[in-house]
Formats: sequence, structure tokens, C-alpha cells
Amino acid sequence: MKILEDLNVVANDIGLFNTAFTHSSYCNENKNAESYERLEFLGDKVLDFIVSEYLYKNRHLFEGEMTKIRASHVCEDALCEYSLNCNFNEYLRLGKGEELTGGREKKAILADCFEAFIGALYLDQGIEKAKEFVLNTVIKSINKNEEIFNDYKSELQELVQTDKKSLEYVLTKETGPSHDKEFEVNVIVGNIVYGKGVGKTKKEAEQNAAKDALRKKASK
Repeated sequence: MKILEDLNVVANDIGLFNTAFTHSSYCNENKNAESYERLEFLGDKVLDFIVSEYLYKNRHLFEGEMTKIRASHVCEDALCEYSLNCNFNEYLRLGKGEELTGGREKKAILADCFEAFIGALYLDQGIEKAKEFVLNTVIKSINKNEEIFNDYKSELQELVQTDKKSLEYVLTKETGPSHDKEFEVNVIVGNIVYGKGVGKTKKEAEQNAAKDALRKKASK
């Protein structure tokens, strides 16, 4: 696996890395395969820890500021970008249907795969190698001050906390087949619908709903 060669990794268990690139659609067609979902769960927590530790040790910022930086650089858009930069789309194992519907370019899959790879790297090589990888991807982005991954939910949350109002995201509609779903979400502030959003994942729909709410607030 070329990505491991590029990272100077000699895998103790190559199966972990194969799993990190295996989508559930592939498992549906190959009974002995395991999807990346469990590794993604682990990798998500490892990534949060590494980024949080880095910000604590290297940035003299308030909690809210560190939270905002972390959120903007580990959101779905950001993780998808890192995944593409690492050419992870080339290693994905997808079912035939997912392949035909552009699974290699889907943000949710690429973002999940990135976290799963971190989980596999942590289990196979330890925390220091995982830190090294995150340093060269996520932390590199933070240090470049790339503010291209806006976390609209965090921004809206800050405004709502100031007004001491309740904030809730409500799924209003879910359409499409399992491999190509579309979600619609309302963001409700103080029992009033402030914004609506659509996305290929619930997270994306929520971000777009928050963006819509912020846009409407700015135009008032």
C-alpha cells in the first residue's frame, strides 16, 4: 500500500488498513469483509485528542477559541480535503452500486475514511505515529491559518448562548435510496425556525441550516 510506504510505516497488521478503506457497501457484497465504521469511531476520538493536546500546548487561547479552531479543522469538509490530499479515494473499497454513484468523491465517505485511517494507524503503530500523521495534515492546516472550513454550527451556538435561547436541529425530511440519501433539517432557536438546510449527511444539512440562519440574521 503506497500510502504506508509514503509514511514510512511497516504494518504489523495490514488488515487494519484494508479495513480502514472498506465501505459498508463493499461488505454487503463480500461477507468476510469488515467496514471502517468501528475504526472511524476510534479515529474520531484519537484525532480530537491529538488536536486538542496540540492547541493546549502550543496556543495560549481561551477554551472557546480552541474549540472553534478544532471544529473548523476537523469538520466533514476539512477531513474530506485531507483525505483527497492523501489520495485516500484511490484506496477505497466500495460496493458496485456505491462505485457507480460516485462514492469515491462523496464527502462523508472520504471524511469517515480519514478518521478510520487514523484509528488503524493508532492501533497498529501507536499514538506517536498517529500524531506524526495528524501533524502533517490537520495541524499543518491549522498552522497555515486556513479558515476555509467554516463551522457554522459553532458560530450560531455562540450567538444563541449570548441570547440565552434554546437551540435545536430537527430532521424534517429524508429522501433517496440508502446509498444516496438527502436530508433536510430545520434549526430552531427559541421555538422559532431560524434556518433550513439540505445535505447528503445529517451533519452537512445541519451546517447548511446554521449557515442559513446566520445569513438571515446578518441581513436583518
